[in-house]
Amino acid sequence: MTTQSAAQRHAEVRTSHRARFAACPTNRLLDRIGDKWVGLVLKELAEGRCRYGELARTIAGASQKMLTQTLRNLERDGLVSRTVTPAVPVRVDYTLTPLGRSLLPVIRAVTEWAEQHIEEVDAAHEAYDTRES
Repeated sequence: MTTQSAAQRHAEVRTSHRARFAACPTNRLLDRIGDKWVGLVLKELAEGRCRYGELARTIAGASQKMLTQTLRNLERDGLVSRTVTPAVPVRVDYTLTPLGRSLLPVIRAVTEWAEQHIEEVDAAHEAYDTRES
C-alpha cells in the first residue's frame, strides 16, 4: 500500500470533479445554451422555419462563421434541423426539432427572469466593484 501526498490526493479529487462536471446533464445543457448566439437563434426559430439569409440579417452581430458554427452545433445536438433545397442559389432552411421546441419554455423562463432581475444583478456588480476598489 502506497501513501499519497496531499498534492496527489488533491489532483485525484480535481480529476474526479472534472469528470463528474463534464458528465453532468445540467452543465452540458447550460454550456450549449450559454453560447453567445444560441439564444437569439432559438428565439428566431421559435417563430418558425427560417432561411439562412433571414437568420443572418436578423442576427446581424454574428459573423457568417459564428452563425454557421452555432447552427451546426444546434443541429448536432438535435435541436435544429437543416433542409437544403436545390436551387440557384441553394436554399437552406432551419427549423426547430421537437426536442428544440421542448427547450423553448426553459429559454422563455430564463429570459423572463433576466428581464425582471437584471437591474438587481447590475446593482450587485456595482456594489461589489465599489467594495473591491
